[in-house]
Amino acid sequence: MKKEGYDIGKPRMVTSHDIHLDDDYAKWIADIKHRYRSAQVKAAVKVNAEKLLFNWQLGRDLVKKKAEERWGAGVVEQVSLDLQKEFPNEKGFSTSNLWFMKKWYLFYTDSCSQQKLQQSVRELYSLDNQMHTKLQQVVGEMENAKLQQVGAEFPLPFALIPWGHHIAIISKCETIDEALFYIGKTIEQGLSRSALTNCIKANLYDHQGKIVNNFSDHLPALQSKLVQEVLKENYDFGFATVGHDIYDEDELEEALAKNITAMLLEMGTGFGFMGRQRQIIVGGRTRKIDLLFYHIRLRCYLVCELKAKPFEPEYAGKLNFYVNAVDELVKAPDDNPTIGLLICSDLNKTEVQWSFRGIETPMGVATYDNLRIKDALPTQEQLRERMRLLQQELRETKRLMEKGTPEGDNDIIPEL
Repeated sequence: MKKEGYDIGKPRMVTSHDIHLDDDYAKWIADIKHRYRSAQVKAAVKVNAEKLLFNWQLGRDLVKKKAEERWGAGVVEQVSLDLQKEFPNEKGFSTSNLWFMKKWYLFYTDSCSQQKLQQSVRELYSLDNQMHTKLQQVVGEMENAKLQQVGAEFPLPFALIPWGHHIAIISKCETIDEALFYIGKTIEQGLSRSALTNCIKANLYDHQGKIVNNFSDHLPALQSKLVQEVLKENYDFGFATVGHDIYDEDELEEALAKNITAMLLEMGTGFGFMGRQRQIIVGGRTRKIDLLFYHIRLRCYLVCELKAKPFEPEYAGKLNFYVNAVDELVKAPDDNPTIGLLICSDLNKTEVQWSFRGIETPMGVATYDNLRIKDALPTQEQLRERMRLLQQELRETKRLMEKGTPEGDNDIIPEL
């Protein structure tokens, strides 16, 4: 077969003189590769969405058909055998996986949870206004409509995360609100299953949104809720080390700055580090902000002040000054209002709340813990462990000496 002078069926070697590559060709090939990768991702997510819908419906069938009452206690095992026999090359039809499908459906749709699920999913959409766009991009308009029609109560955001993530969530979460919180985090941050598990172990749900703040008084409702989702009530500084048990703000700040990558991970997704000891000049006088961040999703600057001691009311006034200075000198017209974050060793909520009165800038106060002390004295538990190891070493020494020492001379090692 020939086409335009070229024999398609005949073997042919391409040599360098047969082609003439230029910038347009390179751009075209790059575009082809990008489109193909995009198609691969969309295809994988669509397959994932269809399989999740299947799992949801099978779980629903096991519940609504009252399968165990109707066909006996071993019916789930029988369904598993039948499906594996029919589809021997497919994974996911194990007995345990079928039980997870039933548990998944029940977790979200029992009589007490159905209305709560619908309300919480609406809130999940409101917190991420790009959710609809994401669903349309990865699932498609037609598939979106199909999922809504066929799945009925199947929440569409569920289609955006893998089945293994769903199992981890329903296995470790107590409430729908907590489960949807981690679903939202997974979608927003693209969490792997291990990263998701770490978030659940760290009890991120309880720590986020609990920070002492005045956000609801000085920010629009949606922005306030987003900020509270982003900031924590307590930060784990276990990645940083100071030299002594007694340290000041400069040493604390330096310890964090030396581990800025770990600091950004602890702060959360979306933070960009804008500088340490960022200088601002007000009234001819230079002042320095401890740490300055910018949050991409919130579209605002965040002024972070560090205190190596418990909260004092005057700290709020200083933070208020820095937030106003950044609003006036750094913030762009299309940025949202700057936020203040004070991180101190301890706080009294009443003192913080009273300190906020009369302050119109949005700010919050959090604590930190687990900071490592290089020259700290060992704890009682560490001392006990060291003593145990020493006694073990002495016993072993005694045993070896008794083995090679004449009888009667083996009392040189005291009994422990």
